[in-house]
Amino acid sequence: MALPINIEELVHGNTIEWERLEFKLGWNPEDVIHSICAFANDLHNWGGGYIIIGIAENDGQPIFPPAGLQYEQVDAIQKKIIELGNKVQPNYFPIVQPYILQEKQILVLWCPAGDNRIYTAPSSLGANGGAREAYVRVGSNSIIARGEILRRLQELTARVPFDDRINNQASIQDLDLGLIQAYLQEVKSGLFEESKTMSFED
Repeated sequence: MALPINIEELVHGNTIEWERLEFKLGWNPEDVIHSICAFANDLHNWGGGYIIIGIAENDGQPIFPPAGLQYEQVDAIQKKIIELGNKVQPNYFPIVQPYILQEKQILVLWCPAGDNRIYTAPSSLGANGGAREAYVRVGSNSIIARGEILRRLQELTARVPFDDRINNQASIQDLDLGLIQAYLQEVKSGLFEESKTMSFED
């Protein structure tokens, strides 16, 4: 299933702030788990972010054409991401979607803000695993939350923004398919065409 966003618009920063995008030339699981944890903690209440693997960056800006990934890498990386999600505490699993961009295979990890902040991840994926740390996004970097930043993150656990709260009384009848499709069409998401043939529940 496609993500509810257009990949071309995403990688050029047209729909998402640059601070919510992280580009990785290749697969580095230690960097990726720290970024997943940071986006899940969502210090600035941006709604999480995206990690795009297969595109190099320079000062936070993507370098085109994309370098891409080998097709056999993509499946292995997706399996490894499940392992990484189990190493984050509480467990957290990003939404993973492969794309073809300019004839190159890339992998997009959508990391929405988590419901169970504070999330921690091991500082190292070596044999001893390192200490567990809470990571956050500061600018275009994922850093360990310490001091005042850690205090701000702790305060956020008690103040979930209204539009991030789960409404346990809502039902599918409260959703408007027309509005959903209009949004998907507006943002040029590949889900728009899929939504025409899917059942509303799907």
